[in-house]
Amino acid sequence: MKNLNDYVAVYQAQLQKGDILIAYKELVSFVMKLRTDLKRDSSFDYSVTGILHGYLDYTYFYFSNDFLKSKKLKFGLVLNHLEMRFELWLLGNTAEIQKKYWTFLKETKWIKNRMEMPEYSVLEVVLIENPNFNNLPLLQKNLEIELNKNLLEIMDFI
Repeated sequence: MKNLNDYVAVYQAQLQKGDILIAYKELVSFVMKLRTDLKRDSSFDYSVTGILHGYLDYTYFYFSNDFLKSKKLKFGLVLNHLEMRFELWLLGNTAEIQKKYWTFLKETKWIKNRMEMPEYSVLEVVLIENPNFNNLPLLQKNLEIELNKNLLEIMDFI
């Protein structure tokens, strides 16, 4: 059985190779640019928070508007590092709010096939399953199209 020192040694060795550092920096930079561009886009009718970093598992930012705030909800645009895909999450401000909206949305196309509520959100929609990071402008364009399409559908339902 490995102890923490064993895990740290593997972690350090991987970081010293350099590939993980470069990939992580570029991925976070892409999400930061996406966030900045959405924040500057006058047609994006949401207030946007700063970038948040998980434990090398997620990079994300939240956004909301007055309607969502009145319902104690917010969205998150998430780069899921473990699955290497982009997701849109609907989140409640509290566990109680999340359970309420999980029940409310249970029979919708977004979660009707899920047996249990996600750990961190009410629902998780995959926006881009297999992102092509070799063409970042096209990736961003496709991501924005999928994001806006899903936001409209979810907001109309709520």
